Amino acid sequence: MSGRCGGPRSTTNHSLPATALLVEDGLELHQTLPEESEEILTVVDANRDHLREWLPWLDSTKTVEDETSFINGALEEYGKGEGVIYSIRKNGEFIGCIGLNWIDYDNRGCGVGYWLSKEHTRHGIATRSCVRLMEHCFDDLGLHRFVLEAATGNFASRAIAERLGMRLEGITKDREWLYDHYVDSALYAITAPEWQSRDQD
Repeated sequence: MSGRCGGPRSTTNHSLPATALLVEDGLELHQTLPEESEEILTVVDANRDHLREWLPWLDSTKTVEDETSFINGALEEYGKGEGVIYSIRKNGEFIGCIGLNWIDYDNRGCGVGYWLSKEHTRHGIATRSCVRLMEHCFDDLGLHRFVLEAATGNFASRAIAERLGMRLEGITKDREWLYDHYVDSALYAITAPEWQSRDQD
């Protein structure tokens, strides 16, 4: 991301993302809280090999304290309107996370990130959760642009972006350091008018 220069940031008050979103009966998104740390870490530990393929944070998340520290940081960002992390729960069971890694209210944009436990992949859960979050961003928060970045080799995430009707805007070279090598990133985006016209098709 490019740095900021020039005038001050807008001081306009904005609505913060909802703390809970219903995707469908039995599938809900709830803002992640510190008391979930142990439960989340248990799922992370059971899925380390699966998650490590594309996520860079496994080595820094080894204890309940590590997880709690991350959640507290995310809550601070939420309070400043800079992002939000949700626990994905299926029939009450924690199965992964989805959230806005960044929110740029000045330019009305945001970027999504997510992960699921291996046994819950390939069932459309990430896609449906993204749809609900996009609806919230466009309809309730007044955001204009929704971004999804995925490693070029992460074909599952790229397929989600394509199912959502997002356009591939470009490839970023060496976008992320993944333990011992760089990976290129595919950047997908969709705007609110594009999303709304897609719903009408």
